[in-house]
Amino acid sequence: MNPIITEIFQADFLTVQEADLVYSKLKHSSLSKGAFLLKAQDKVDELFYVHTGCLRSYIIDLEGKEHILQFAVKGWWISDYIALYGRKKMNAVSYIECIKEADIYSIAKSDFDLVCREIPKVAFFHFRKMELAFASFQNRILENLTLSAKERYINFVSTYPSIAQDVKNYHIASYLGITTESLSRIRKEIASS
Repeated sequence: MNPIITEIFQADFLTVQEADLVYSKLKHSSLSKGAFLLKAQDKVDELFYVHTGCLRSYIIDLEGKEHILQFAVKGWWISDYIALYGRKKMNAVSYIECIKEADIYSIAKSDFDLVCREIPKVAFFHFRKMELAFASFQNRILENLTLSAKERYINFVSTYPSIAQDVKNYHIASYLGITTESLSRIRKEIASS
């Protein structure tokens, strides 16, 4: 079985024929740092699996300030989910930028839907991944509503240590919804504790 299929599904539950079908629908790409996978207003019809590297998804508000929605590292999926799954058909609302050189695999949503119909095990796997992602997004909202900036930073670093090492301070600050100055103060506070 192809190693990327084993990596994506974290198991060997597919037959060789099923794995071949999935692999035939994947497209490999390499991205350099600073390259964009998507920009706001682009048409969105693919899901992206991160094999190596680090990407970030963000929006820019009316004042020009960036707000990071998601990071994606090895083993994670990323796309503009509002455009891809939203009730009304729309183009991307976010940007997806490579912040550490990356290898990704993409699959068209139409091909992915076909694979899910043909191989229910893939649909179930995807369903479980989406449940975990939804819980993670909801947890992030709750943390932003209930925790201090320092507590959010500590949770971020302990939950995502590899991301914290790969991204710049202003990316972490944006993700946490704080200024870079506040992040520096929090780090100094933690270091002196």
